[in-house]
Amino acid sequence: MKKFVTTLVVIFVVFIIFVMLGPFYVLNEGEQAVVTRFGKIIKVETAAGLKIKTPMVDHVVKFSKRILSWDGDAQRIPTKENQFIWVDTTARWKITDPAKFYASVTTLQQAYSRLDDVIDSSVRTVISDSPLAEAVRSTNLIKQSEHKEAIQIKADDSASKSMEELLKKTSSTALFDEIKLGREGLSKEMLTAAQKVTPEYGIQLIDIVIRQIRYSDDLTQSVYNRMIKEREQIAEFYRSFGEGKKAEWLGKLDNEKRSILSAAYEKSETLKGNADAIATKIYADAYSKDENFFEFWRSIESYKKTFPNFNKTLSTKMDYFKYLYNPNGK
Repeated sequence: MKKFVTTLVVIFVVFIIFVMLGPFYVLNEGEQAVVTRFGKIIKVETAAGLKIKTPMVDHVVKFSKRILSWDGDAQRIPTKENQFIWVDTTARWKITDPAKFYASVTTLQQAYSRLDDVIDSSVRTVISDSPLAEAVRSTNLIKQSEHKEAIQIKADDSASKSMEELLKKTSSTALFDEIKLGREGLSKEMLTAAQKVTPEYGIQLIDIVIRQIRYSDDLTQSVYNRMIKEREQIAEFYRSFGEGKKAEWLGKLDNEKRSILSAAYEKSETLKGNADAIATKIYADAYSKDENFFEFWRSIESYKKTFPNFNKTLSTKMDYFKYLYNPNGK
C-alpha cells in the first residue's frame, strides 16, 4: 500500500512538473500558429482552441488570420510624359500559408518590409508606364458633361443668348485625353504585378488602392499657369464680346442721333420756310400800305447794325446815308 501511495505521489509530482513546463497553449479566434522543433516546422495549427506541444522542445509562433493593412510612404514618381507626381498607396493582405510565411519572412515586421519592396516596385512600374491623365482620373465623364460659364442667361436677353452660343464655340474649352484604364485600372495592374511575388512569402495580397495623388511643385505651378491662361482666354473673350457690343450700341446710338438730328433739321427748315413766308407776306403787306415809312424803317434798322462796326466814316455822300440827315430821305 505504501509503495502504491509513493507511486501516486511521484506521478503527481511529475504531472505538476509537466504542467509547469507549459505543454499547453491557447489559440484564439483569428489566430494561427506554426510549431517548430529545433528550428524545423513540425505542424501548423489554424483552428482555435486548447493545443498541446512538447515542453522545452517545441516553440509556438502565432500569426494573425485577419486581413491586415499596409500603408506605404508617398513616392515621387515620373509619369509616361516624365511629369513627376506624388503617389500615396495603401493595401490589404493576409497570411494564407503560415509555414511558408514563417520560413520566408518569420516576423510581421519583416513581412511589412518585403511588402514595401514589392508594392512600391509595382506602383513605380505601373505609374511610370502610364500617362498622367490615367493616374488622376477614373472615368471619361468629364468629356461627356457640358460645362457652362457661371453667367445668368435670361430667356428674353438676346445678347446673353448670343454670348452663350459664342462661348461654346471658343477654343478655350479644354481637350481631355481619353481614359482607357483610369486610376482603378492602374490599381488592378499594380495588384496583378505584386501578386506574382507575394505567394512565395505565404501572403495573399487582396487589393492595392491609390489613396492620394499630388502634383509635384513644378507640375503644380505648370497646372496653375495653364488654368490661369485658360481663364485669361475666357476673360479676353468677354472683353472682346463687350467691346463688340459696345461698338454695336454706339453705332445704333449714332444712327439714332443722326436720324433725330435729320428729322429735327428737316422740321426746323420747314418751320423757317413757313416763318419766312409769313414774314415776307407781312413785309409785303406793310410795304404796300406805306412804302416810304417801310423804306425809312429798314434803313434805321440797318444803321443800328452797321454803325457800331465802323471806326470812322470818310464820306456821307452815299444813297445809303440819305435818311441820316434828312427824315424825308432827300
